[in-house]
Amino acid sequence: MNDETILYLECHSGISGDMTVAALLDLGADERVLRSSLEQLHVPGYRIEISRVMKNSLAACDFNVILDEKEVHTHRNLYDINQIIDESGLSESVKTLAKRIFLIVATAEATVHGAELEQVHFHEVGAVDSIVDITAAAVCLDNLNIHDVILSPLTEGSGMIRCQHGMIPVPVPATAQIAAAHGLTLSPGHVQGELITPTGAAIAAAIRTRNQLPDAYRILKIGLGAGKRTYDAPNVLRAMLIQEV
Repeated sequence: MNDETILYLECHSGISGDMTVAALLDLGADERVLRSSLEQLHVPGYRIEISRVMKNSLAACDFNVILDEKEVHTHRNLYDINQIIDESGLSESVKTLAKRIFLIVATAEATVHGAELEQVHFHEVGAVDSIVDITAAAVCLDNLNIHDVILSPLTEGSGMIRCQHGMIPVPVPATAQIAAAHGLTLSPGHVQGELITPTGAAIAAAIRTRNQLPDAYRILKIGLGAGKRTYDAPNVLRAMLIQEV
């Protein structure tokens, strides 16, 4: 038996930053470590709520970033984000992963908008909730000592959604660009709407180390991270710690 522990993310309801953090907390990441680490970012204008919710009769963890009204429209670029991370008291491994995730999102946004990376100022990456979600995911992965990650195909919705620039297709352009650039496998679902956010896609791209489950494995622990929407199927990201046998 291989004693190495593997994280398997089952993305049958897509993936987002908050779902990832919630699933990792449910898997055993230390909430106190997370809260202490986020304080070291020195980013004002938000608070987090961690709770238990029911998603289609399944109990799941919910991670919610609640913004102060004045912070909702704050814009930052990649340089600003990296400076916040570099000047924090986070460990080097957490800083490295968080900056890698942000770079993936920023590169996709620059490509989509036809701009140079250094010139792009965009709300999606600069928003406080994105900073918190991405940093929190990096902290939780580090806290769980996870280095090997398998992803299921990422189920995506369909149709169009409204953003600040008007109507855009699903997958949204940044998500589609991340999937193309990093070889993520998408699977069409039956939901009208967005299941994979750019943040979720970037986390998936940054942490994946394998494409296939072992031929045989044991499940050591299971965590469920709640999404914020309600569908016929449970809107959850299931995280499993597994061991190859």
